[in-house]
Amino acid sequence: MSDHISHEAGGWREAVAVYTSRRQLVIFLMGFSSGLPLLLGFSTLSFWLREADVSLAAIGGLLTVATPYSLKFLWAPLLDHVRLPVLTRWLGLRRSWLLVVQLLLMGSIVVVGQAEPPGGLGFLAMAALVMAFLSATQDIVVDAYRIEILDEHEQGAGAAMTQAGYRVGMLASGAGALALADFMGWGWVYAIMAGLVVIGILGTLIAEEPVSRRPAAPDKPLAFLRHATLDPLKDFATRKGWVLILAFVLLYKYGDSVAGAMANPFYVDLGFSGVEIASVTKVFGVVMTMVGVFFGGALVARLGILPALAIGGVLQAATNLIFAWLATLGHDMTALAIAVGADNFTGGLGSAAFVAYLSSLCNLAFTATQYALLTSLMAFGRTMLAASSGWLAQGLGWPGFFMATALLAIPALVLLYFLSRLYAPPAPEGEAPAG
Repeated sequence: MSDHISHEAGGWREAVAVYTSRRQLVIFLMGFSSGLPLLLGFSTLSFWLREADVSLAAIGGLLTVATPYSLKFLWAPLLDHVRLPVLTRWLGLRRSWLLVVQLLLMGSIVVVGQAEPPGGLGFLAMAALVMAFLSATQDIVVDAYRIEILDEHEQGAGAAMTQAGYRVGMLASGAGALALADFMGWGWVYAIMAGLVVIGILGTLIAEEPVSRRPAAPDKPLAFLRHATLDPLKDFATRKGWVLILAFVLLYKYGDSVAGAMANPFYVDLGFSGVEIASVTKVFGVVMTMVGVFFGGALVARLGILPALAIGGVLQAATNLIFAWLATLGHDMTALAIAVGADNFTGGLGSAAFVAYLSSLCNLAFTATQYALLTSLMAFGRTMLAASSGWLAQGLGWPGFFMATALLAIPALVLLYFLSRLYAPPAPEGEAPAG
């Protein structure tokens, strides 16, 4: 991580202009290809299975095929160091892996669509597991490519473009797939979704290969294994305040995750219908998230990563208090729209800054491995630490619960303060350091 992470940028015009490069378009296309397969193994698949009268227990069991997303750090080192014959000489390491994985991913999506539930669930589970493995592998390479191709001040915009593409991909494989299923069989639906991976392949083909800064890997198997798996960890442990960094990564989204885990039960308890919830959270909320991620990317380019993280962290905590206000009003569509809009905007802003921060932590010699490890830690914080959300809501009531989630942001903000001091630029000669 650079000691000068608080990048000095120009005006807002320059900050917004960072989105206009060809590299950002490529990142958007790759983000679309990353988001596309996710729901094909989650909510879209569960809808199809339930429509085919598969039991809820079987559906729940089948959705565990998404495990590769949580374990992708295990094979990420291979993607940092293993060169593909012929293709790597033609396209480079990152683009060659992307092209191969995307072609295989297309095939796996088609194969999943050939299943015929409720029979053949074993075949469907294996095909969906392969699809999830290839999707997670694509995510590893896309993230590494984004980090390596962009300068530090562009990372916020890159995070925004990745998330924007990802959400459009999820929209296509979620709402788009369900709409198509009203007019054609699921085999055709999945075949069309497979065809949309071509958008990501287009991004791969028009992309420029990042300049490699990876040292040559050792030839001997044991030395290679040590270099690929242990050296990234040793490198990370040499950074100033690396324990503080890991704690911050774990906690930055803690309060937001706890609040989000109870959002739908909260809406139900206030008497909102499914149509009301969907119209506000799935339509208006998604739009506000997109606005937030683009603003967050510009904020990183204008102010730097750590100031943007601080602004995002404070605003995320503040918007949880709006839900406490909503809890006192009850069924109020205007208040719901205000709460959801503010929460999604600040969540998107904070996410863009956070992804930029995670990207800045990676040594370009071990990009895929270190980023996969960091995002796995982030996912652990989002899922395991949020497990207490139901207990908190039941014990405190809705207003108290959301006020408590705002307070849960404080530890991360305290850690961010110490990190900003640790990585503050040196004072000019003749001036005493601030503070």
